[in-house]
Amino acid sequence: MDKITKQFKVSNVSGFKIKDHEPGFTDKFSKNESLDILTELKIEMEQLQEKLYAANKHSLLIIFQAMDAAGKDSAIKHTMSGLNPQGCQVYSFKQPSNEELDHDFLWRHAKALPERGRIGIHNRSHYENVLVCRVHPEFVVSARIPGITSVSDIDDKFWKQRYESIRQFEKHISDSGTVIIKFFLNVSKEEQKKRFLERIEDPLKHWKFSSADIDERQKWDNYMDVYEKALIETSVEHAPWYIIPADKKWFTRIAISKIIIDTLNSIELDLPKITKEETAKLEECRARLMEEKG
Repeated sequence: MDKITKQFKVSNVSGFKIKDHEPGFTDKFSKNESLDILTELKIEMEQLQEKLYAANKHSLLIIFQAMDAAGKDSAIKHTMSGLNPQGCQVYSFKQPSNEELDHDFLWRHAKALPERGRIGIHNRSHYENVLVCRVHPEFVVSARIPGITSVSDIDDKFWKQRYESIRQFEKHISDSGTVIIKFFLNVSKEEQKKRFLERIEDPLKHWKFSSADIDERQKWDNYMDVYEKALIETSVEHAPWYIIPADKKWFTRIAISKIIIDTLNSIELDLPKITKEETAKLEECRARLMEEKG
């Protein structure tokens, strides 16, 4: 398990290809042992969260991106279930509102950044602007950006500027104390089909399904291309991408939990030190409590 973080980190961007990563990979783990492993990981993550909160020097931003039905919601639910809700916040980004379209594309994401000591989870993120918007450039036109009046105005230079804006944004918040982890849940097209059919056949899951999901599925190759470009352009040491096998949800949860734990262990999480005067006051308070009667 110690090699998981290094194994799934997108570090060699020059040779990175999504097709080289197996969505069904589970290493040597089995589903039968996954529950016990996750229980142990949750306990460790909970302890580290408390240190993060107490140290109040860093925040942790966890970004989830994936194709539909890759398991983002369930991954967040299961891996974060042991955290203290007071120190954790989740944002799910949908289609931008009119107010959000009246600002730059990073505005609503900057507003949702976690405070020091807290963990912020972004279910979809500012990367939608170089993923969905690259597959559907007409969405860029609706943002009323100066100089962009039609799809024909959107060229390679535009996308390079967006990647650069994202890199600068993440560098800025990293320098300010936000530790960034970015997860791409790599689900196979076959597994997505299976999960879509489950949603169609199970009335309790109908709410999860939209006919538009099938339309987007037809653009699978386009999406793989823009995901690959985004990961290559924006996976850096202070804001790394991790490509997580997503066909087996139980393994996805193990990998995510382990990477979060390793990341938290890599930063300064020392509990605040108290002065000699404060220590003396603690002893005084202890003595007073012990003297109480009844």
